[in-house]
Amino acid sequence: MNLAFEPAPTVVVPVAGTDLGFPVRRIYCVGRNYAAHAREMGFDPDREPPFFFCKPADAIVYVAPGTTGAFPYPSETTDCHYEMELVAAIGRGGRDIAVDAALEHVYGYALGLDMTRRDLQVKMRGMGRPWDIGKAFDHSAPIGPIHRAEQVGHLDRGAIRLAVNGEAKQQADLSQLIWSVAETVSYLSTFFELVPGDLIYTGTPEGVGAVVRGDRIRGGIDGLGEFDVDVV
Repeated sequence: MNLAFEPAPTVVVPVAGTDLGFPVRRIYCVGRNYAAHAREMGFDPDREPPFFFCKPADAIVYVAPGTTGAFPYPSETTDCHYEMELVAAIGRGGRDIAVDAALEHVYGYALGLDMTRRDLQVKMRGMGRPWDIGKAFDHSAPIGPIHRAEQVGHLDRGAIRLAVNGEAKQQADLSQLIWSVAETVSYLSTFFELVPGDLIYTGTPEGVGAVVRGDRIRGGIDGLGEFDVDVV
């Protein structure tokens, strides 16, 4: 069949230390997966089942090591927030994956930012409407290179941090995730068939806040290094 127009190119995130690219299929994001962040957002942090929202693959902004990424400040907001997150990359698909087998499906890990138009998210939530315009907008998913699990191990502890213009804003430990990576992969696979190329943004710690044009965000996770993103 002939195509009506040329399809958009596949979004690819480089794999650290190799000449490989990780083709991105879907981006799943976990909401309120650190208790302190749930509290700061006004919610009970009791361990309820995780919930998910999605971003389009082309929301990716790749930040190469040794460079500074650029996040264009989005339209229709005056309250755009950073959320520093561990990203798990799926390399083996499946449905109804058991928790004790879930990490076998994880190809690797990356630094990620879930950028959020907070004012629009809160407005839509209050109206009982989907969050898409608050979460799934263009350039809303900055990411660093994917580090293979065989090289860095499966990250279940270690500092996760973020600073804005040199001032510390987020500081927590991956061990504080309410739902671990394995539990998240297992639970998500009961709702969707996971496929190689899927990314899971696993949630953010407390300390989220707004940025403005001209700010520099520096995020890091032990074992994955750091990256810088300018708000432009």
